[in-house]
Amino acid sequence: MKVIKIKKSTILKILLLFVFIYSVTKLTTSFGMQHYYNVDFSTGLVTASVLNVRSGPGTNYPIVAKVNKNEYIRVFAGVGSWYIVQVEGDYVGAVSKDYVKAIYPNSSGGSSSGGESNAGNTNTSKLTTDELEVFNLINNERIKNGLTALKIDWEVQNVARIKAKDMVNNNYFSHTSPTYGSPFDMLNRFKISYKTAGENIAGNSNNTVAVNAWMNSSGHKANILNRSFNYTGIGVVKGSKYGKIYVQMFVGK
Repeated sequence: MKVIKIKKSTILKILLLFVFIYSVTKLTTSFGMQHYYNVDFSTGLVTASVLNVRSGPGTNYPIVAKVNKNEYIRVFAGVGSWYIVQVEGDYVGAVSKDYVKAIYPNSSGGSSSGGESNAGNTNTSKLTTDELEVFNLINNERIKNGLTALKIDWEVQNVARIKAKDMVNNNYFSHTSPTYGSPFDMLNRFKISYKTAGENIAGNSNNTVAVNAWMNSSGHKANILNRSFNYTGIGVVKGSKYGKIYVQMFVGK
């Protein structure tokens, strides 16, 4: 019998290759080789009291996180009757689509970026009537003061709508959300890059009166006339004792 001498380095390479092949096989048989399909929204609202986030698309997969009712989650794709999502804590997993409400642009109380995540998109056709009126009123104030008009950033627009809906759903009036934290926490959570940022909130039943109230407040006015801000998102949601909740987020890029 012929004996073949093999170097230790060669043996190590073979062992590493075996481990790599084994690891890839394990992944592809559990999650990686599922048949994904695209979804036409990127934000979902949890409708179950508590929704389990699992490591794969099925109840046989272990639970990696939990989300509560009326929380928003980022939806990437679908696999059968499951969505692949990202939740707080940057957990990525699968949830049953039966307990997730798709949030579309112009739908009542919320929005996704609807595929228009590019900053500076001048198309305002997907703003609600209230949002468009506030947007124009704000820019009129900036132009009167010799500043350039703000542009809609659709990712920021998405966050502003979610924050306004969160304020109505959870019955609070504050820059700090019990769900998402500060405006800056929220922008970071939704992976929005910025150099400077700010937020105005209001409760009112009239768009013009709400903007006038901001302009008569030194802090709110400073945000509206801040030269470092060039993009915005505006959420206006009906509800609460005020009639409507207004959230305007500003970012400078």
